[in-house]
Amino acid sequence: MSNDLYLQLQWLPKPPEDWRMRLKQLTDAPNQAEEVRYLASHALSASQLEHLARRLGRIGASERESLGLTPFRLGIVSNGNLDLLVPQLVASAVRHGIWLDCVVGPYGQIHQQALDPAGIINSAQCQAVLLAIDYRDLVPEGQTDDPPAALRIAQQKLSAIRTAFLENAGAPSIVQTLVPPPESLFGNFDRRLSGTRRAQIAAFNQDLLGNMAQTPDYLLDVAAMAEQVGTASWYAPDEWHMAKLSVSLRASPYYADQLGRLLGAILGKSRRCLVLDLDNTIWGGVVGDDGIGGLRLGQGDPVGEAFVAVQQLARDLHGRGVALAISSKNDDTLARTVFREHPDMVLREDHIAVFQANWSDKASNLAAIAGSLSLDLSSLVFLDDNPAERALIRQRLPVVAVPELPSDPALFARTLAAAGYFEAIAFSQEDVARTGFYASNAQRAVLAGKAANLDDYLGSLAMEIRFAPFDAMGQERIAQLIAKSNQFNLTTKRYNGLEVGRLAVDPTVRTIQVRLQDCFGDNGMVSVVILRCATSDRWVIDSWLMSCRVLGRGVEKMVLAEIVRIARAEGASEIVGVYRPTSRNVLVRDHYEGLGFSSMGEDEEGNSRWIRSTAPVLDLPPIKVAQSVEQVEPASLAAQ
Repeated sequence: MSNDLYLQLQWLPKPPEDWRMRLKQLTDAPNQAEEVRYLASHALSASQLEHLARRLGRIGASERESLGLTPFRLGIVSNGNLDLLVPQLVASAVRHGIWLDCVVGPYGQIHQQALDPAGIINSAQCQAVLLAIDYRDLVPEGQTDDPPAALRIAQQKLSAIRTAFLENAGAPSIVQTLVPPPESLFGNFDRRLSGTRRAQIAAFNQDLLGNMAQTPDYLLDVAAMAEQVGTASWYAPDEWHMAKLSVSLRASPYYADQLGRLLGAILGKSRRCLVLDLDNTIWGGVVGDDGIGGLRLGQGDPVGEAFVAVQQLARDLHGRGVALAISSKNDDTLARTVFREHPDMVLREDHIAVFQANWSDKASNLAAIAGSLSLDLSSLVFLDDNPAERALIRQRLPVVAVPELPSDPALFARTLAAAGYFEAIAFSQEDVARTGFYASNAQRAVLAGKAANLDDYLGSLAMEIRFAPFDAMGQERIAQLIAKSNQFNLTTKRYNGLEVGRLAVDPTVRTIQVRLQDCFGDNGMVSVVILRCATSDRWVIDSWLMSCRVLGRGVEKMVLAEIVRIARAEGASEIVGVYRPTSRNVLVRDHYEGLGFSSMGEDEEGNSRWIRSTAPVLDLPPIKVAQSVEQVEPASLAAQ
């Protein structure tokens, strides 16, 4: 398999024989949304991606909303030719649930576009700007008499570009690491000389990684991609000389998919749960036939070690906040016994949030798992060695990610990792604790099934709620929630980390972060509210979003009570809420009406406005308020 795993996107199924015919019929397809995603979900070549992008371009603006894809406007500047790359970016983004609108700067005019406030990029209201710049622009040819000075110049050039786009476009940059060319000047001695291009690129990347944390920018680690496929495959000298392609056509589908993953993570579309089959997926053999002692698992056996590697990767994902679940056609008691008693099991029962070992079909099991964890099916990744089971899930639950697996289990772990389903743009202690949140959700579901009625269930949870304004400590998690929340999100406005920081110190804005704790543990941050002053006596709810894992517990009433308290303290007599309908937030269509707001009507785009007085909220659920929002001066927030 070698680097073909990455170059050919082998975790994706190959295009079916009728792929081209279905592409031609796309604009007339009655189920166009499903067909668009289906066509993009395969391992497509550069040419196939380009053909798909052309067909997508024929879909009218009025039809795009019905596709269920999240729009993202991306500015792109480069020292290379983007004519062949941009269509691949557009088509690959669909695979990650995104309708990508690319605003491309003129060839080679990177600094001009960054510095001109009226330039194509800066005036396009982009959500991010991709700096598709390779070593040829930033690192000088050959050696130099003053390597440190040359390196400083390259660093300063990139820093100036990033700063200019942030100031003039109001958008963060997506910054690429640099890929060294495969050719060396001194052979094995090359890295030891500070003046060589290879050494300078290594120093440049190290400095870039070191200062990313102090910026709102995102990292696209192109150097890591090139390591995976080999720099000789990444760069094609003939394509550079003929067409100025800085990424070879052979490698560009992988690059495009990687960018799609990153944009998906920015929009909160990364997967959150890995569902594992058991027999011949995380251990060798069938436990019902071979018994625990007959399973191939553990050191000393190449096949057994391969399955250990799969479990190790799953455990590592669990450690960074990905929930683990089991879906296996198996006897429950026997399957659990392997987790408890087999000495070479890396995974244990306490790693598993939901254990579905039964004889039901796996589509039903996956739906049950998503329900138990309060996750959407689009959050799941299903790992199964059986091609028939994979095909069934793709057919019945197309939003579930199902990686193709090779016949050799030695490559299972690498294939899962290569697929990049769990792409991250940040990592916090709350991410580490998330697997505990999911496990607790499953326990709550069990408790709800035993309770006589809703009031008894809510009372038994012993809930405590805390409200606080946005602060520096919670800023990263707040930005994550704003990006990821789609179902319980009244306006689906998106604010990045930089904008969240600005909101925290805006004197015309009041912000709320909400945390919930119960008898099963800390749920973490579950809701975010942004209030804006409209007039002296009216405040508007700019954004209100909430994690679906706490639905049905009365949290929204408690949040409304806090909104009312804050508005009254500011002298307001009215609160206005706005609902902007999307294909994914139908859940909250009646939210304001259910909370006692009165309709103010709809605009031409179907956005509805709702109004309520600041009279106290009655009939609150049994949730103890452990902390309310304090009136904190903006200056003190900024200093945190």
